[in-house]
Amino acid sequence: MTRSQDLAQRAAVVLCVTAALMGPGNPAGASVGTTAVGLSLRPDTPVYVANLHSDTVSVVDTGTGTVVDSVPVGNGPDSAAVSPDGSRVYVTNSAADTVSVIDARTRTVIATVAVGDEPSRVTVSPDNRNVYVANVGSDNVSVISTRTRAVTDTIAVGAAPLGVAVTPDGCTLYVANAASGTVSVVRTATGTVVGTIPVGGGPTALVLAPDGRRLYVSNLTSDDVSVVDVHDNAETDRIPVGDQPAGIGVRPDGRQVYVANIGSDNVSVISTRGRAVTETVAVGDGPNGLAVSPDGSLVYVSNFDSDTLSVIDTSTARVTDTVTVGDGPTGVAAVQGKAGKARGPNNALAQLA
Repeated sequence: MTRSQDLAQRAAVVLCVTAALMGPGNPAGASVGTTAVGLSLRPDTPVYVANLHSDTVSVVDTGTGTVVDSVPVGNGPDSAAVSPDGSRVYVTNSAADTVSVIDARTRTVIATVAVGDEPSRVTVSPDNRNVYVANVGSDNVSVISTRTRAVTDTIAVGAAPLGVAVTPDGCTLYVANAASGTVSVVRTATGTVVGTIPVGGGPTALVLAPDGRRLYVSNLTSDDVSVVDVHDNAETDRIPVGDQPAGIGVRPDGRQVYVANIGSDNVSVISTRGRAVTETVAVGDGPNGLAVSPDGSLVYVSNFDSDTLSVIDTSTARVTDTVTVGDGPTGVAAVQGKAGKARGPNNALAQLA
């Protein structure tokens, strides 16, 4: 089953995507990409890959390019996020309506938390107190306390939320609503929506620029990326990319944005200064999750239809390694450095992804 077919099942709930996305007899699918979309990681640290069809999380040693472990989780794992200290990995199980909590040291599930309908993406607050889960089927975000491992709040957002990103100060959460064509702006202190930003068609993932001034949103059905001015909460530009863009990440210097295009089996490289695609890199089949290393030298892409993880050298814009993972890889997440810190889509310490 292809990633496009998997998306078709969710399209009934999310948005009536294009005919190219539709396919008969699809089982419960998951959102494109991962909370790990936009996650920044070091080239020599573990990468966690959520495998939708094998109900596992692959642990990849990026230094050797090998899978060192496979952790069983819930039904239909779609995305993952690593705690700021690197001790926990949170995985959304889209078909089970739960989040698995993995002990990163023992690589075992230590808790399972019930959330909303079809949890799609997840991120962790920079202070490591809360986990935010976008529930595509119930049009809301579940807030999980990392201390009690229980849902403490449920925030209504737009229709079919898929992507989440939190600001470096932890004060604001951005949620991409696929069926509404909008991004909800949430004040985390009160759990209230304080703004709604119209963007392109089928927004699925988003990432904040390192300076926090701009938000980049991948729009699955309009085949472009929205550039949002965070100060004004308004879209300022729309950049055409490949077919069915999903996972998105940004270099630490803010100069390039990378977008995984499910339908065209490649990654678009966007110059943030010129606001145009400057390179197109062929990867595996059905690329959807994407992560950028902190030094900007590498990009990691999960290929849903070929069950692999592509490693791109940004200096040459070429794939330098391909790692076989589980069945139907979607979300990508990683810890960073000796302290086990992680960087999320907003390049803030903590998160995901």
